[in-house]
Amino acid sequence: MVGYCPICGKPVYFGEKKRSLGRDYHPLCLKCQNCNRQLTAGQHAEHDEKPYCPYCYMKMFGPRGNR
Repeated sequence: MVGYCPICGKPVYFGEKKRSLGRDYHPLCLKCQNCNRQLTAGQHAEHDEKPYCPYCYMKMFGPRGNR
């Protein structure tokens, strides 16, 4: 069975897929949606079903201090 990449929407075949957090990605599609840094499968966070590097995720969606 062929899955579809949640970033580009194209089919992801077994030999090329990167499986991370329950989804199949093309290797070049698995990158931070903010800074475009390539991500390692399982070593990133998601928000609204989009991958982010830990730094961008904390900066954008992490807890806020007192201001």
